[in-house]
Amino acid sequence: MKKFLDSQKKTDLPSFHTGDVIKVYQQIEENDKTRIQPFEGLVIARKHGQEIGATFTVRKKIDGVGTEKIFPLHSPTIQKIKIVKAAKKRTSSKLYWTRHKSEKDIQKKLRLEHSTKKDSSAQKEKTDQKDEIAQKEK
Repeated sequence: MKKFLDSQKKTDLPSFHTGDVIKVYQQIEENDKTRIQPFEGLVIARKHGQEIGATFTVRKKIDGVGTEKIFPLHSPTIQKIKIVKAAKKRTSSKLYWTRHKSEKDIQKKLRLEHSTKKDSSAQKEKTDQKDEIAQKEK
């Protein structure tokens, strides 16, 4: 059994860590056709080292929505892994806090849009009140 599992391991994988930006080329089968789809993003987690069941999680934003994919490291559907940008510093093994950071950015943006709408309606009310006072004085 161990010989079979060792034969399934990939040996040509680059050494990447959490915090690196990588591009994963994955083979996808649709109907009778196969194509290679790249997925580029930040590695936020690696689990189980170099074992046969090892996985890594890649996160990227698509149209403002955070998308994560969990890839098995030794999967036969993964054609190639390319390191786009290596991390300068590795502080922790899991970067799950990036999920919350993007959510906060979105919430902050929504709050700003919401507050500007309130401000513009409040300004209209003030100008309407000033117009009424001006008309009464005439």
